[in-house]
Amino acid sequence: MDAPGLDRARHVEALRALAHVNRLSLTARRVWAEVRRLDRERGRLRAARGQAGPAGQRRAPERPVRVLDIACGGGDVLRDVGALAHRHRVAVELHGCDISDLALEEARLRAPDLHFFRLDVRDDSLPGGYDLLCSSLFLHHLADREAVQLLRSMKEATSGSLLVEDLRRSRLGYGLARLGLARLTRSEVARVDGPRSVRAAFRVDEVRQLCAHAHMDGARVRPCWPQRFTVRWSAS
Repeated sequence: MDAPGLDRARHVEALRALAHVNRLSLTARRVWAEVRRLDRERGRLRAARGQAGPAGQRRAPERPVRVLDIACGGGDVLRDVGALAHRHRVAVELHGCDISDLALEEARLRAPDLHFFRLDVRDDSLPGGYDLLCSSLFLHHLADREAVQLLRSMKEATSGSLLVEDLRRSRLGYGLARLGLARLTRSEVARVDGPRSVRAAFRVDEVRQLCAHAHMDGARVRPCWPQRFTVRWSAS
């Protein structure tokens, strides 16, 4: 999918296949759980500080939970998070960044109400002001040093928390990628990329070492469905 000169139609087909895989893998649900947690923590703080105001006084509007999805691709994770937030009446402000202009075009086309911008995390600084920085299926594209730098940059850029989701390198994961994508999509790009991505992925113990090198004290690295892992870290 990252190959220069890839036909536009094949690229879009692969992005939509990836969106289907993300939904089956509960990617957006995990991001949503972090958004919900942050929103509830903010509500408890308001209650503790007595910010409800005197009886009859209108409350100030709640500040939305600001989320940045790094390497957002076609924006499917943010779309699903936005739908969950709307259903549960949680105020959110959703932003996504990616290096691919075509992926950003697809994201804007399918979610014109969200905010997408171009950013190369290898060279550009991450913007601040977000409550949650998240990224899915991107870490395996990076060498160890680059992965450590990304984790460190995410940690320094957020005032709230970060969530990274990615593949686990394992024989079972490789088999699931080959068989699952063969059944789920006709996209030849996705069928080739999936097993390659598993081969390039990290093991859970390797991710813990990356977090240690990034000085992410208190980071929680856990395996999850299906042959993936999550990294959670909070500034509080």
